[in-house]
Amino acid sequence: MASVGGLRGMAEAIVPALVFLVTFVVTSDIWTSAIWAVGLAALASVLRLIQRQPLTQALAGVLGVGVSAAVALLQDDARGYYVIGFYVSAAYGLAFAISMVLKWPIMGLIYGWIRGEGLGWQKDFVRRRKYQIATVLMVLVFASRLIVQLPMYWADDVVALGTARLVMGVPLYALVLWFGWLVSRPTAVGSAQPNTDRDDGEAEPGRGTEPGV
Repeated sequence: MASVGGLRGMAEAIVPALVFLVTFVVTSDIWTSAIWAVGLAALASVLRLIQRQPLTQALAGVLGVGVSAAVALLQDDARGYYVIGFYVSAAYGLAFAISMVLKWPIMGLIYGWIRGEGLGWQKDFVRRRKYQIATVLMVLVFASRLIVQLPMYWADDVVALGTARLVMGVPLYALVLWFGWLVSRPTAVGSAQPNTDRDDGEAEPGRGTEPGV
């Protein structure tokens, strides 16, 4: 939740796109839909400014919504609102995939920093493999967005496209971040392992023997 800005961050990311979709379905007017979406994103930034909270995420949201709305207006097509997302998903997916090929998985850099591991994990085969798994999960997220949403774009199905973008946006991103965090957890140091090599009749040290025997 912290990685996506908590509930407020999720709302700031989801609500403008939701309002754009609902407004377009009701009015079929791109200008009205764009104005509402950009207005809400801007309002979120103003509220953070008044409350003296960090503006980075909110301003990024305003920029993203503004550019998406501008593309829709320039194309005079509501589908244009979702075009930038395709390029973003493709770019991120490619970057994450390349990091895996280079054996410097991006999720290792992120999670390793959060866990205080630094870059030491890179020399540990097991740790690096776990971070590779966490990174490939993110690659699958970006790839699935393109695989699912592009056919909807080509089919001119704005409602389905907008709905898929909402579901596969922050909610899916947060879920995969959490799952990747779990699968890349370090193995507990000093955990007891059963000794299967010992004969059943052999006594454990300090158990079933007298001192000095």
